[in-house]
Amino acid sequence: MTTPGARRRTPAPPREDVLAAAMGMVAERGLEKLTMAALGRAVGMSSGHLLYYFHSKDELLFQALEWSEGRLGAERGRLLTRTASARERLDAYVDLYVPDGHRDPHWTLWLEVWNRSQNADDAARDRQAAIEGAWHRDLVALLAEGVSRGEFRPVDPDRFGARLRALLDGFSIQVAIGLRGTDRAQVLRHVREFVDDSLLAAS
Repeated sequence: MTTPGARRRTPAPPREDVLAAAMGMVAERGLEKLTMAALGRAVGMSSGHLLYYFHSKDELLFQALEWSEGRLGAERGRLLTRTASARERLDAYVDLYVPDGHRDPHWTLWLEVWNRSQNADDAARDRQAAIEGAWHRDLVALLAEGVSRGEFRPVDPDRFGARLRALLDGFSIQVAIGLRGTDRAQVLRHVREFVDDSLLAAS
């Protein structure tokens, strides 16, 4: 029974709502404007309450990245299992990989995680490797399928996949930071030309 004058506790919003709000703030205001106090105001929680659940801003950012990756992973799975040629699905993979544009919130978080990786502990490195590994395994499986069907040249899927992802990372960073002279459409053309030149089987 509630005693007179006692405050009724407001239930904390679901974790996914907090992470979605964090991503929204990164998209609208940039990472530098994402503070625990500002996020708390947006979701109706105190900064202390947020710290109780996430322990630090670094952990909040990492969980937001993992949440975003989970959504991308589901979309990637849908795209890669649809009925289409291996090349069409590879184009869809690349399209999903490359940032939407300058200050893409997902890539903004990725850049921050990479920036802090030099001082990360083993647990954080393992979590980062798990995200990277999921993208790599899906790409390798797609490349192996394309090779087996004769759509792609007989490349080593693991080696080619590592090189293609390095190319995608380099271009994606340029798009995410808004490097002048580089935009998403231009990057997609570059990658498609690279795939045409190095991967497509001779007709």
